[in-house]
Amino acid sequence: MKSQRITISVSGAAEIAHCGPSVIPIAKELGREIARQGAQIATGATSGFPMYAAEGAKEAGGFSFGLSPAASKKEHIEVYRLPLKAMDAVVYTGFGFPGRDLMLIRSSDAVVIGCGRIGTIHEFTVAWEANMPLGVLEGEWATDEVIRDIIKNSGRTNPYVVFEKDPKKMVEKLIAMVRKQADTGERETRL
Repeated sequence: MKSQRITISVSGAAEIAHCGPSVIPIAKELGREIARQGAQIATGATSGFPMYAAEGAKEAGGFSFGLSPAASKKEHIEVYRLPLKAMDAVVYTGFGFPGRDLMLIRSSDAVVIGCGRIGTIHEFTVAWEANMPLGVLEGEWATDEVIRDIIKNSGRTNPYVVFEKDPKKMVEKLIAMVRKQADTGERETRL
């Protein structure tokens, strides 16, 4: 894993009005930290929290790729009305939001959950079931509390979940977890 760049997926709401005034600076700092720590960022090629994280990664010289729900660039822009801002590369999945979510998470080594809505929860559950390293970003929003409740009532465990307010510490912890899983082969045995 050390010779290959780690991919960290950032999941969060496309519409961020409910997230509070600090959401944009936090998302951008998260993206910058992903790039600073040598990882690449993956998003659902959408607006809001993921887009601002991708912008932060680009500001820090990082590589950003997105997986779109659309089947083509034209559909991405005209039908889904999604931006291409801050993307170095985009894969047009053609699978709509649920299929895109699955591909995004399974294409990543770790996932950060920011301020989100139901799609973010979907991406969380896909990563949870795959025993992936998960970072839940705490903030002015309720997403972290919703996820704590899901975990409490899930009847399952995932030792690779961390709740953190500081984007730098979160990325450090996720990278350490990814490397541990690579060294032990633990993730592959649970799938």
